Formats: sequence, C-alpha cells, structure tokens
Amino acid sequence: MSRAVIVVRTQADRNLACKWALGVPTGTRLEFKKPRRTLPQNARLWSMLTEIAAQVPYNGLRLTPDDFKLIFLDALKREVRMVPNLDGNGMVSLGRSSSDLSVEEMSDMFLLMEKFGAEHGVVFGDEKREQAA
Repeated sequence: MSRAVIVVRTQADRNLACKWALGVPTGTRLEFKKPRRTLPQNARLWSMLTEIAAQVPYNGLRLTPDDFKLIFLDALKREVRMVPNLDGNGMVSLGRSSSDLSVEEMSDMFLLMEKFGAEHGVVFGDEKREQAA
C-alpha cells in the first residue's frame, strides 16, 4: 500500500488504523490531520471569493477568485512562495492548496475575508438577501 487515508468515525476505524500502523515498513510516515473543510464551507468560500473579485479592484487590477484565494491563504499564514518560471519571464506560485484547510482554518479564513470585505465595501450575497427582505 503506497498511500491510504482513514477518516476516524468509529472504533472500527481506529482498530483498522492500528492494524495498518503495526504492519507498515520502518520509515513509513503517519500523518494525523484535523477534519478538512466541509462542503458548505467550500461553497461559501467560492461564493465570497467571487463576490470580492467582482467588487474590489486590487492595486488597480481586476483579480480572479483564484487570485484572491492565494492572497487570503497568504494572510492566513499559509505562505505562498514565488519562484521564477523556466523561461525566466514570469513567476510561478508554489503556494499550498486550500483543500487541505481544516474546518477551523476555514473559519479563520472567512473572518479574514469578511474583514477585508468590510474594509472595501463588499456586499456579500447573504447581506444582499437581508437587505431585500
């Protein structure tokens, strides 16, 4: 087995993890992570990023939701490293993926995005619905 993931939900999951751990070769890496972001969090993330990108020019530029995601990941202290591309005429982001964010980290990212939105006059979809009511 080259790679495996167990999401611990039951005692049987814990037992399987123990069984696998006892049988792996020396030098095998075991990694424990908090639960990943939820599907509703993912939907909220992309909704907010889309609204920010539509409403806020950033340093005079129109950025995409993906661009803003990298900016907020950096602010979350999941630093984005940049290196020159192979042709030497641009840069490549070596940033980390937001798909690995935990539920807690996603909550922290939403706070950053809400603060940024408030400072830049962004009206998010849920606020638009409240204003219409």
